Amino acid sequence: MVKTKRKRPPAKSRAREAATEQRILNAARAVFLRRGTAGARMQEIAREAGVNQALLHYYFRSKERLSAAVLQQVASRIFPALIQTVAGDLSLDEKIERLVTIYIDTLSQNLFVPGYLLSEAHHDPDRIEKLLSGAIGTSPRSIAPLLLKNLERQIAEQVQNGKMRPIKAQQFIINLISLCVFPFAARPMLRIVFGMDDATFIRFVEQRKKELPDFFRSALRP
Repeated sequence: MVKTKRKRPPAKSRAREAATEQRILNAARAVFLRRGTAGARMQEIAREAGVNQALLHYYFRSKERLSAAVLQQVASRIFPALIQTVAGDLSLDEKIERLVTIYIDTLSQNLFVPGYLLSEAHHDPDRIEKLLSGAIGTSPRSIAPLLLKNLERQIAEQVQNGKMRPIKAQQFIINLISLCVFPFAARPMLRIVFGMDDATFIRFVEQRKKELPDFFRSALRP
């Protein structure tokens, strides 16, 4: 019996499917911003995307798969840029500025991400490792030592020149990331304590983006 090869769908059909999938991802991102991943409902995402629920389930069988796909897109934008910055030839001051900008700009457009990542990291750490590996094309554990070694060299030069007090590269990067991420992770609490709506919060983190690099550098001066 001769087996017939399965025909690929026409180019127009593939393009239409890709456009529909991206529209669903954009709609899910908008709903996640409003409701959080826990409060989001597939029916609302389908309505936001302008598709029926059957079509939504055809592309993404569950909310978990859909949220993972949205997060994969965000991770693919942020983590390769972070790695390129840390591994590159920029000065340490330029790297601080660049890392702050990448984190705050990306998280400002994806406010649900820190809370989602923290929740997933507690419940399913392996899933987060797979997500990061997919975003950067390799295991985070394999690339981290190389990035830290590059930072250690630059920190040592700054210390030797009397411009910075000694600090481990791991502490350096965790301190910087924490200062960037905390307002987003604590956004529900900040909204209550300081009476912030979404617009006020975004103005707050935009101001923080300008002030944080100088604050961080001042903390490291000898």
